Amino acid sequence: MKREETAATADHARLMDRIYRGQKHIYDATRKYYLFGRDRTIAGLDARPGQSLLELGCGTGRNLLLATRRFPGLNLHGLDISREMLETAKARFGREGVQATFVAGDATRCRPADFGVEGFDRIMISYALSMIPDWKGTLDAAFDALTPGGSIHIVDFGDQSGLPRWFRTLLRAWLAQFHVAPRDDMPAVLAGMCRARNLSLAVETIGRGYAVRAVASA
Repeated sequence: MKREETAATADHARLMDRIYRGQKHIYDATRKYYLFGRDRTIAGLDARPGQSLLELGCGTGRNLLLATRRFPGLNLHGLDISREMLETAKARFGREGVQATFVAGDATRCRPADFGVEGFDRIMISYALSMIPDWKGTLDAAFDALTPGGSIHIVDFGDQSGLPRWFRTLLRAWLAQFHVAPRDDMPAVLAGMCRARNLSLAVETIGRGYAVRAVASA
């Protein structure tokens, strides 16, 4: 089983690298037009100097950089399965002179020790669960990596239930070309996980279901 999981992870890593090898150069310029709610998610981190922030699926590092500008003094950490994206993130942070720890790896196997810490005060997952095959395993890993009193901040595509059916159909067909699949049951899955861990959950719908934001906290 472990061998199969490793092979699947390696296949997914190669797929992500293939997708982003060219797109990494235009990613931030294009995604701002349809990845809604990211900046509101960052603003909602409500983090203090000295606290640790991990972004799972950190991509180009865009969100981490905005987070430290809004909340100076954070200890920044980013994980992504695509080494192509991490190269972009590292170069970007180098130009900005901002310190961060980046790790290439599978989000379902994220361990604080890989970053030299015992846990994370804030964990952010922005439009990544819809691209991770084992997205529920990623959520489990995130909850396990959270420090007592910490919070997990998620934004991703919603079920689009309030939008016209034709729009929903076209959107999902277009997203599928980039190996993106909205997780319609994500709010329900999160609710169950939070109940099991005695955490509170706040969920906000964006654009009649186009996207959803969620915050799980103590």
